Amino acid sequence: MEKGKSFLERALELHARFKGKIEVMPKVPILEHKYFAIWYTPGVAEPARVISRGEEKVFDYTSKWNSVAVISDGSRVLGLGDVGPSAALPVMEGKALLFKVLGGVDAFPIVLNTKDPDEIVNVVKAISPTFGGINLEDISTPKCYYVYEQLSKQLTIPVFHDDRFGTAVVVLAGLMNALKIVGKKLSNVRITVVGAGAAGLAVADLLLHAGADPRKMLLVDSKGILYEGREHLDEWKTKYASITNPLKVKGGIAEALKDVDVAIALSRPGPGVITGNMVRSMASDPIVFALANPVPEILPEEAKEAGARIVATGRSDFPNQINNALGFPAIFRGMLDVRARYIDYDMMIAAANEIAKVAEEKGLEEDYIIPRIDEIELYPREAAAVAEAACRSGVARLKVSYSEELEVATSIISRTHKLLKVLSKYLTKMTPESPLF
Repeated sequence: MEKGKSFLERALELHARFKGKIEVMPKVPILEHKYFAIWYTPGVAEPARVISRGEEKVFDYTSKWNSVAVISDGSRVLGLGDVGPSAALPVMEGKALLFKVLGGVDAFPIVLNTKDPDEIVNVVKAISPTFGGINLEDISTPKCYYVYEQLSKQLTIPVFHDDRFGTAVVVLAGLMNALKIVGKKLSNVRITVVGAGAAGLAVADLLLHAGADPRKMLLVDSKGILYEGREHLDEWKTKYASITNPLKVKGGIAEALKDVDVAIALSRPGPGVITGNMVRSMASDPIVFALANPVPEILPEEAKEAGARIVATGRSDFPNQINNALGFPAIFRGMLDVRARYIDYDMMIAAANEIAKVAEEKGLEEDYIIPRIDEIELYPREAAAVAEAACRSGVARLKVSYSEELEVATSIISRTHKLLKVLSKYLTKMTPESPLF
């Protein structure tokens, strides 16, 4: 990095230099002008005729099989809040870049100039014939719940809300391995989820489906611990208030963390949201996932000093980063390759299990409970686990085995890396004025 420039200044400069992060390129040979007769008129009429006689053939003759729409209205972007669709576009482009590099998936950033949930649903429905999957991104609550539920019901391609379920998958994977280190079981531990927003509720939901005991779980929002009959509960929080906290424990974060084994925080940036004294009040060998960005609810060193055995954050400059990019590219790779109609809990749990397994095989440590983003062997394996689970669940249009999908996913992702290597060399030669780093 150039001296005197901050990381953010450099990022802004590079975004301006390249004017976006993705582009559309041909994937077919065009050696002479006559090739257009195959790829466009008159040749293209024949696949159009075939598809008109059987709509499922669109997967065989077009890019639909590998295309995902990344949809946002810009109403809840990263830690920036409601910045609108135009400001959300660079973030969605970044998401599309991760889809391609890590999963070999062609993702298209689509930002919508509306915040009306029904209009969002109608627009996505209208464009859905182009895509094999829909990824919802950075849409505020409670609107995101409605949009997800409606699209999941009305479309025959998988809809995935990464802010919710992507986070939940990676949290579950990290927690599985953390529990192995401390010698505890998911079904026995007491868990508190700090933050009952979209991500927090999704984490609680997936943990429960994976075997956590709802009677040993507490959720905390800005008004305090959730319990049945409490005021200020919307319909989604009401659901979890009715199945967790049977003793109706009341209070705030401090009361919710007393004597619990696991704290998973997805609330507001810290430090100080969770204190050292709160960690000291937890059970023996406590596990603390402080996932707020850009600053965790409690800094890792403070949590460790207070007795936390294992600490994870959402940041790459601390150990044990809970990074959604470990999940969504490979999850979609697996879903697309079997032409899944939707995603279910078994598929998400399969993804989490495979993520955890990859790290376990490398050797678990307190500062290594989950793979890093650059451990690229993860992604084909996770895709294979998701595809296999989709076939077991009956949501796959194509039936494949784990080994078959592992070969397919490896081939697709490897092709992307080979092309990217060539392209990156070309781009650095074309922009010699200053290196990226």
